[in-house]
Amino acid sequence: MSNNQSNIEPGPLLSNIDSPDDLKKLDQEQLTDVCYELRDYIIDMVSTYGGHFGASLGVVELTTALHYVYDTPRDLLLWDVGHQAYGHKILTGRRDQFHTNRKYKGLSGFPKRDESEYDAFGVGHSSTSISAALGMAVARDLNQEDKNVIAVIGDGAMTAGLAFEGMNNAGALDRDMLIILNDNCMSIDPNVGALKEYLTEITTSQTFNRMRDEIYDMLGYFKSAGEKMRKVASKLERAITTAITPGALFQALGLKYYGPVDGHNVDTLVRHLEDLKDIPGPKILHTVTVKGKGFAPAEREQTKWHAQSSPFDKITGKSLDPPKTGPSIPKYQHVFGDAVVELAQEDDRIVTITPAMPSGSSVWPMINTFPDRAFDVGIAEQHSITFAAGLAAEGKKPFAAIYSTFLQRAYDQVIHDVVIQKLPVVFCLDRSGLVGKDGPTHHGLYDIAYLRALPNIVLSAPLNEEELRDMMYTASRHEEGAWAIRYPRGKATGMDFRKEFQDLEIGTGECIREGGKIAVLSYGAIGNQVIQAAADLSEDGIEIGHYNMRFAKPLDTELIDEVTEKYERIITLENGTKNGGFGSAVAEYMVTKSDTIPVTIMGVPTRVVEHGTQDELYHEVGIDAHGVKEQVRELLRDEETVKAK
Repeated sequence: MSNNQSNIEPGPLLSNIDSPDDLKKLDQEQLTDVCYELRDYIIDMVSTYGGHFGASLGVVELTTALHYVYDTPRDLLLWDVGHQAYGHKILTGRRDQFHTNRKYKGLSGFPKRDESEYDAFGVGHSSTSISAALGMAVARDLNQEDKNVIAVIGDGAMTAGLAFEGMNNAGALDRDMLIILNDNCMSIDPNVGALKEYLTEITTSQTFNRMRDEIYDMLGYFKSAGEKMRKVASKLERAITTAITPGALFQALGLKYYGPVDGHNVDTLVRHLEDLKDIPGPKILHTVTVKGKGFAPAEREQTKWHAQSSPFDKITGKSLDPPKTGPSIPKYQHVFGDAVVELAQEDDRIVTITPAMPSGSSVWPMINTFPDRAFDVGIAEQHSITFAAGLAAEGKKPFAAIYSTFLQRAYDQVIHDVVIQKLPVVFCLDRSGLVGKDGPTHHGLYDIAYLRALPNIVLSAPLNEEELRDMMYTASRHEEGAWAIRYPRGKATGMDFRKEFQDLEIGTGECIREGGKIAVLSYGAIGNQVIQAAADLSEDGIEIGHYNMRFAKPLDTELIDEVTEKYERIITLENGTKNGGFGSAVAEYMVTKSDTIPVTIMGVPTRVVEHGTQDELYHEVGIDAHGVKEQVRELLRDEETVKAK
């Protein structure tokens, strides 16, 4: 089957929907059937091609209702994070290309402004929708335009400070906009925190829900009496609901609160959305949904079914991948998760913190073993780092497990609360470098550059799982400031590593292989590409040196001096941005030397790198084994050309 086509056929209604205009041609009574077909199509597609799963199934009815009621793309519809936007993409002209979702050169897994006019705002990180929607609402008013602005945000994303900052400002500015709270009590893992308990209290209050339903039924009679009575009923509804609603938190922020309503009843949603179009000012509609709705395995195990990378049986949910043979190779995140428990068993100062990623960063082993020393703080990256700083200030040894791309959101906290105070927080930067199918919002390309400029922090990156464990052990004993350990997404090397921890001397690298004219200095797991390249080049009679540097700060300058004496050229390799990264650190040192040699920096260029598999992206930017070999050969050709002249 060609990558340009899919053999999955949509249902009879969905097959004729190429835009929201086509959806609007249907009678409202047909929307339930559209939802059935849309949900089946998402299940068929993801079970065959992979992708994010549960979140999109949970908002099928909401997505259909939104595009039925509002005039998108003139009306601006913003999706927070974007995990839930598959139905949105399918209904907005991308159905026939949807099989390319998250594939190299295919559709993005997230809303993306340059992909479609229906994607009003690009997303990937959480909690941006309210602030962006408010900015768009203010711009609309300044431009004297007539359009609606709607932000859809999950209850997990609502826990972030940015969401509250946006709501606070929205209430103060009093601009017309709608926030839809998609409440499924989940982000990727189950939500935590006081807001989660607050929302649960709202949605489970039998007294409130009974009164709300009775009032709405009564108001329905008024609404059938004509436009004037419908407006009177709407005002009466707001007055009565305000008097009894538990949504006082949102009202205190200046938002009119409506709900909770059944997020899986498309007719109810259409009715509410139509009513809310006539109510001015900032308002919030609280919908209650089930993540994975309509697919029983996903409803039962919502964390597991957040996303699927391999094909599965759409009835049973069982994987269709062939059984794996041979030894299982752990992921780097799992090596971290097991190692931190081992360290915590020997050192009761050790605690772990994660911002809503206990599964993604493998903090569950620590939570299960030492529940009073492991903290999931919700989607609150800034808080997580200052929380870690507070723990460190009182003698604890916090391991902050966080994706590289998410630490960007807490950069000020790293500077102000950790390194200026010289606190021994250990940053375990998962998903560093090119991460693959999640694309540019999730690539962890900048941590080397943005951390290298800071004082009182050690920067390290392991070549393999044994070094990751040793770096964690050494960092746990380090008291002179912070320490960052970066490691990539996916499988480790599969090496048979020793079980005992060993101290590493800070700022020291190692020689892996000696060679002829060219030495490659690698930083981190990307060095395994050099190992392969060196073996391939050796078969062709070309010998290169390879040095595993381990530390970007402090640099092993003695080892670099040794390389300078032995070789004619240096190549540096890193899975991060070329600007300001490890290669820049080496080049900066080299310009201080009188006996310098040329340095070629290999890394990710300063441009937006789109999505694809990690191998595809490594090859695209030239940092795989093939790229290393080509760079070596190019330098040797240049040298021969110079000699010939």
